[in-house]
Amino acid sequence: MAKAVYVQKGDNIDFTAAETVGYMDVVPLEDKVGVAMQDIPAGGTGTVALTGAYAFPAVTGTALKVGQKVYWDAANGVITNTATSNTFAGHAITAKAAAGNTVTVRLG
Repeated sequence: MAKAVYVQKGDNIDFTAAETVGYMDVVPLEDKVGVAMQDIPAGGTGTVALTGAYAFPAVTGTALKVGQKVYWDAANGVITNTATSNTFAGHAITAKAAAGNTVTVRLG
């Protein structure tokens, strides 16, 4: 039987940036997002958080409920409830009224 080898807790990962990433920028990954914990130059490697709760800009005109799955709309730079063409971000841990423009999200 194959065995796994413990590497790290996995809350943060080393991420090599294709383009410059700023501190606290949202980093879309294949099927989830992370948050840059430092500035990362293009071609450089830095720390990206995969866990934690962060306040994000959110789409206006749509209410979000606590516990609802939310997605990162990279084209518009906001959290949305629309999965199509967006990247899973996590779950809303604060409610957001339709007129609101921020929501707190527990990553992935």
